[in-house]
Amino acid sequence: MVSVAILGAAGGIGQPLSLLMKLNTSVTKLNLYDIVNVPGVAADISHVATNAQVKSYLGPKELDEAVSGIDLAIIPAGVPRKPGMTRDDLFKINAGIVKTLVEAIASNSPRAMIAIISNPVNSTVPIAAEVLKAKGVFNPKRLFGVTTLDVVRASRFVRDIRSDIDATTLRVPVVGGHSGNTIVPLLSMASTPLEFDIKTIEELTQRIQFGGDEVVKAKDGAGSATLSMAYAGARFADSLIRAMSGETVVEPTFIALAADVEGANQIRELGAGELDFFAVPVELGKEGVRRIVPLPAESITEFERKAIAVASDALAVNISTGVSFAKSA
Repeated sequence: MVSVAILGAAGGIGQPLSLLMKLNTSVTKLNLYDIVNVPGVAADISHVATNAQVKSYLGPKELDEAVSGIDLAIIPAGVPRKPGMTRDDLFKINAGIVKTLVEAIASNSPRAMIAIISNPVNSTVPIAAEVLKAKGVFNPKRLFGVTTLDVVRASRFVRDIRSDIDATTLRVPVVGGHSGNTIVPLLSMASTPLEFDIKTIEELTQRIQFGGDEVVKAKDGAGSATLSMAYAGARFADSLIRAMSGETVVEPTFIALAADVEGANQIRELGAGELDFFAVPVELGKEGVRRIVPLPAESITEFERKAIAVASDALAVNISTGVSFAKSA
């Protein structure tokens, strides 16, 4: 059974994510941390009739205890994106938050799996990696950027076009990163063959890449994607938990390519170049990343190759920004 800490548990993503993790029957201990309001969230969720023990931890003085003896840390902490706010704006606020939280995990549970939701993931995951390296506990197999929302959106948005497809079982690999044009859905490799014309593919890709903007606009300044992100985060966490128990599970996620050097070589040939981080389909196991799942080069379309090239150029900047922040902070 598994001990989980959710860091940022009182926020818009953190609250529904905490509820979903309380419902996960494999979770035996659920530590909820935030700088405000978390005792009430924990008290409320603790009444849900599952066996997980829930405990709240409030403020920096209780952070070390919150992340001690855990198997999995999920980090949704930070501010949401608001209308007109770029992911660079988000970075300036969220980078320091992620750095502080990962430092605490490194000191108290150095072997814990870490799943980062805090945006911009393309930069916060490299920050986490640098923090772990500085602490001497970096294991690329155990650090993940949660890109599952892109996968979820791809399945749902395809269903909007093809009503005969079951969105709950459709799988569309999504590679690259987790923002705008760094998100590259490989519709050519969907688990159900999709025969769309190029105009439909372009429009669908655009919608998957910028699906978050739909939510930001619809909420009219009151927030960004929280409920769908909580669902996606819980799904990825469940995949990790199942893998930790011995099940073989495949999920796309943003990882350090050093987690599987051999698998990374194939990804580099597809367009990742010299990047150190990339979202790829990953086979998860007890130790985290078991391997990068190969993507058949012959199946990737010219449109997708061009999209990967665009994503890689943008990712190079995002990753560099994260690394520079961690080293200078």
